[in-house]
Amino acid sequence: MTVNLARPDFDPELRLLLGRTPPAPRLTPEPVDRMRRVPPTPVDDRARGRAIDRREASVPTPDGARVPLSIFSPAGTSRGSGAPCVYWIHGGGMVAGDRFMDIGIPLEWLDRFGAVVASVGYRLAPEVGGMTLVEDCYRGLLWVVEHAEELGVDPARVIVAGIGAGGGLAAGTALLARDLGVPAIAGQMLLCPMLDHRNDTTSARRFSGAPMTWTREANEYCWRAVIGDLRDDEVPGYVSPANARDLAGLPTAYIDVWSAEVFRDEDVAYASRIWAAGGQAELHVWAGGRHGFDALFPHPRISAAARRARAGWLDRVLNPIADAVAASAETRDEAVRLPA
Repeated sequence: MTVNLARPDFDPELRLLLGRTPPAPRLTPEPVDRMRRVPPTPVDDRARGRAIDRREASVPTPDGARVPLSIFSPAGTSRGSGAPCVYWIHGGGMVAGDRFMDIGIPLEWLDRFGAVVASVGYRLAPEVGGMTLVEDCYRGLLWVVEHAEELGVDPARVIVAGIGAGGGLAAGTALLARDLGVPAIAGQMLLCPMLDHRNDTTSARRFSGAPMTWTREANEYCWRAVIGDLRDDEVPGYVSPANARDLAGLPTAYIDVWSAEVFRDEDVAYASRIWAAGGQAELHVWAGGRHGFDALFPHPRISAAARRARAGWLDRVLNPIADAVAASAETRDEAVRLPA
């Protein structure tokens, strides 16, 4: 029987923009090495025009390494301010990228919610593999919560967020925090997360060899860099969250993904498993989007819609009491206006 592997079409605005974009490189050690030699993301360009205080820190690991953190705070944030915090984990397939990659995404939430943004520079595969990457992310999160008072952060309003590989590492960090009992996380925002090392869903197979997007082959290369020759059943769920046996007791999740990308089906499956375990997940599948395009092209209407939906979820999670009070007042006012 012939299997239909037709690909969903791109959004019309996106299709025009992609026509001016070179194809994604085929990932092998050589292009990854070239990607790593590119100068770090110019974070000053993103911070320009914003009233931001920046602080650098590093967290020691048991093997003697240090994991860097960059903390961006609204200017004037003082000790004990009780600001919300977004703990940001960058993408790059777990083989490339830095803590300033796509930093413009969480800096929008600094602007809108007065959130402190802490971005972690976890170590990359293949120099390290297995649990090391997610453990780096977890240690950075612990440091932020342990220093919440001096950072002006409310430890009860910490969101773990990431995009692509960073979304998968955010999910793994949430699983670690649940199983180790600390810290409490208010929510997890997983943006087109890389969740399943098996790489065999319908959407993964449909984007084998696809131009202009993250491909199944690139995904396979990156997962092999992390897990080596481990069998499927040997890969920890913290590393490949789709392998986690139990998704109960996790913080509320926001998952968004694009219809025309490798990660679509594994992300839908992850949300479904959270619901099946009695948890809360808000899932968005944006029709016609390809992997990471909203970071590259923030102006098309579909990109703007995705950013609005994320901000709305963050507002509800970070300000639940204020929302409840406002809703209660609105309901009371409606009751007063109703005819007898």
